[in-house]
Parts: sequence; structure tokens; C-alpha cells
Amino acid sequence: MLSKGPKEKIIIIDFGSQVTKLIARRIRDLGVFSEILTLNQLKKFKDYKGVRGIVLSGGPSTVTSKKFPSIPKEIFSKKIPILGICYGLQLIAKLFGGSVKTSKKKREFGRASLYKKKNSLLTKNFFIKKNIKVWMSHQDAVIKLPKKFKAIASTSQSKFTIIENTSDKLFGVQFHPEVTHTDNGKELLKNFLFLICKIKKRWRAFNEKNRLIKEIKKNVKGDKVICALSGGVDSSVVALLINKAIRKNLICIMVDTGLMRKNEFKNSYKIFKNKYNLNVKIVNSANIFFKKLKNITDPEKKRKIIGNLFIKIFEKESKKYRGIKYLAQGTLYPDVIESRSATGSQTSKIKSHHNVGGLPKKMKLKLIEPLKEFFKDEVRIIGDSLGLDKSIRNKHPFPGPGLGIRIIGEITPQKIKILQEADNIFINELIKKKLYHKIWQAYAGLLPIKTVGVMGDSRTYEYTCLLRAVVSEDGMTADYYNFPSVFMDEISNKIVNGVPGINRVVYDITSKPPSTIELE
Repeated sequence: MLSKGPKEKIIIIDFGSQVTKLIARRIRDLGVFSEILTLNQLKKFKDYKGVRGIVLSGGPSTVTSKKFPSIPKEIFSKKIPILGICYGLQLIAKLFGGSVKTSKKKREFGRASLYKKKNSLLTKNFFIKKNIKVWMSHQDAVIKLPKKFKAIASTSQSKFTIIENTSDKLFGVQFHPEVTHTDNGKELLKNFLFLICKIKKRWRAFNEKNRLIKEIKKNVKGDKVICALSGGVDSSVVALLINKAIRKNLICIMVDTGLMRKNEFKNSYKIFKNKYNLNVKIVNSANIFFKKLKNITDPEKKRKIIGNLFIKIFEKESKKYRGIKYLAQGTLYPDVIESRSATGSQTSKIKSHHNVGGLPKKMKLKLIEPLKEFFKDEVRIIGDSLGLDKSIRNKHPFPGPGLGIRIIGEITPQKIKILQEADNIFINELIKKKLYHKIWQAYAGLLPIKTVGVMGDSRTYEYTCLLRAVVSEDGMTADYYNFPSVFMDEISNKIVNGVPGINRVVYDITSKPPSTIELE
């Protein structure tokens, strides 16, 4: 739970929607700090003093069941404006005496036309035309409104698509205004924030640098910190923040797991050492990681092994220095959210992250994670405020377990070498063709199958390389990048001719959801 952010904020109660993070992201885009709470966290949450509004997210549950996820009724007595989205709307209707019914005939998935029925503060400037397209994902619908509520808008299948009870400051929308598929969705959220919650714009990531440096100084005091420095944007920003807070007491360790991109360590090390004068030490541990990962094919086991081994190496290195009490790493807010369960069940977790779920339960070092309340693009902004080199600041996201989760199946030194070469060709071509910064994330992956090919009139039996490139605003949802066919021809040819061990190249055209950006 976040507790040291700005005093005024919006809290979002997570009922398990895959796009809950987008709500938080959109609200921050509008200059307001937002925080996501699971139902378990909500039970422990007591300080509503700075809370100016509450959003109830969507989720997979149904209020038509005998037992369904809910919130304490006393929250409604606080007279804090509440906006329910999808399941959140249905929950409000149910708790206040309305009726909700499951209907397979009237379910709505995808875009739907929304028609205005009455004026509302919530929909000011929202209806840019008579009807607009909104994104639906439900088969439950409110069929009877509670007392004091009125209908503001509807679709052909959902009579009560936007509802409100202004006297109790309760609002609900059946669609998802947080996704880009909804026309003008940001305007609706803006109305909730500024016209209904009357919160002011006080959140700007660029201004967070000084607060974070002060917090680090206050928490660490005179102790020493070891920083897990990978060369990616997240860990680099962490290193610069801590360096400004406690310069003499920071030791940066770059662990060469053998799972990084080609020349990653060499190039990053030069920048940290020469430009920022950081105290950096490289630990060559590739052989240890390959040994531990031998015969391991399960993605979660890979993550756990890499995470545990990572910490053990740091603890071993820390013993070489006196006074090391903290391990710093670049955990981000999406890592924290995606690794926890909204409802408390294991099934609602997406995956464990190297920086979160991969850590051992008993760890001798205390964790310091200055960026755990920030999204990726906010971290880039903080990096800019710290003067972080553009070559690092504008890098595509790279997973903590590295290439280990871009190789399906067992990881071997040979496969890593093949993948490094293919990935290097792909990324360099993106940079050369000025496509790199048009893409959120791009990489090459190695599939666990060999196929027959023909090279120089001879039969080959080699690996298949998968290329992945996606466009996204924040990594929460993503669409594949539509390359010109001439680029696909060229890159396929260069990889097959330039990388022994690969005789076939495929391109992943799946969006997120249903897939994730990474392969594992």
C-alpha cells in the first residue's frame, strides 16, 4: 500500500479487472495521484482524510451470486464521491436495493453505441456527438434502479449504462472509460475528478525527485545500500536517486547473469562509471545461473530461481562490505499490482515478477524500492529530471529475468548466444530505420521447436525465431506494430543469414490481452 505519496488522492478498489491499472494511469495522466487497493488492503485502510474520491473497478465476479466481493457499507457514509465501473456499477446498484440479472442474450463485449438520456456533471463534454462508442465487457446488467438513482445514458442492450445518485455522490458506468477503445473516456474521468470530487491537479512525476531523495535519506540514514543495477531505465533511475541521497554509502552491483542482451553490461558500465562516477562492481555469475536453470522449463520456476539466486549473490557480495543493510532495486507499480491477487486467490494473479514474486521469504537485507509507486513512463520522466542519459532513459522495457523468459523451454548458453545475436540484429534495424521510438517494446524470442530448412542446397534443422513488437501507452494493453512488408522481408533475411542456429522467423501479431507482451 502506498502511504508516502501526495496528501490528496483517489483510491481505486480492485475487484480483479485486467485493466484496473489503466484507471490509475489515466487519473495520473490528468495530474491527480491515484492508488490501487485490493480488498484485503482496503480492510486495513483507515486514513480517508486525503481521499477525495473512490473508484470501484470492474472484475470477473457477479453480484447475482450468494457471496460476492464487496466493500464495507460504512465507506458510503463518508460522503466521498464514488464511481463504479462495470462490476463497480453493478455492486452499487445491488447494495442500494436495485436488481442485477445475468443475461446471455443481452451481454455486451466490445464496442457499443451509447445514447444520452439526461444531462449530468459526469458527462459534461463527454457526448461529442449524439451517440458515441464505448467499450463493454459484461453479461450482467442492472434491470431495476435503486431509489434516488436516475439513468443518464443507455445502449440498445443495457438500459442503465450510466447512472447517478447525486445526493449520495454515487455514480456508475457499465462500460470502461479507462480503455482507449472508449471514445472520449478521459473526459468522463476528468469530470469525476474535477467537477465531482473537486480535487486539484497536484501530481507531476517530474517534481517527485526531491521527495524521493528526502525519503531515501530519512529511511537509510547512515547505512550502506547495495543497488541491483542492470542497465535498464528502472534500476538506473534508482541508482541515481540513491546516489544523490547518500553518495558515499552506495555500492552498485551489476550481476552478469548471462541472460542479458548483447553488449548490455559493457556499454552500461562505461556510462555509469565515466558519466556518473558511480561506485560500480561487476559480478560474473553466468555459469551459476545456467547451472541452476538446467532442465528447468516452467516459466514460474525460472522466475523464482533467477530471483532467489539474484538475492543470494547480493547477500554474498554484501558480506564483503561493512554496514550493508539495504538492497535497492527497480520495482515498479505495475510489478507490484500484477504480482498480487485482487481477491486473495492465487488464480487472480497474472504472474510473479523477478522484483516481487521472485524474492525469497527470508532475506537478510532490507528492501528499498523508491519507484514502487510509479508507472514506466513516470520513471522515464523522473530519469529526465535526474539527467539520466537518453540511451538508457529511452530504452524499451526489459524483464528482470532477462532473455530467460524469451526462450521457451530450457535455457542453455547456446540458445542464449543465438538469441542475443538475433535480438541485436532486430533492435539495431529498428534504430537504423527510425522505428525504435515508435514502438513500446520489441524483442526476439526463441521457440522450443526446430524446423526443416534449406540453405545452400543442404537440409537444415534449426530453431524458429519469434519477433515481437508492440505499441502501447503504458504496457497495460498493447497492439502489435504493423511493420511494412519490406521491413519484414529484410529483417527475416538478415536474421536467417546472420545467426547460425535459426532457419525460420515468425512475427507475433497477438494483442494484450489476450496475450502478455513477454512470452513467459
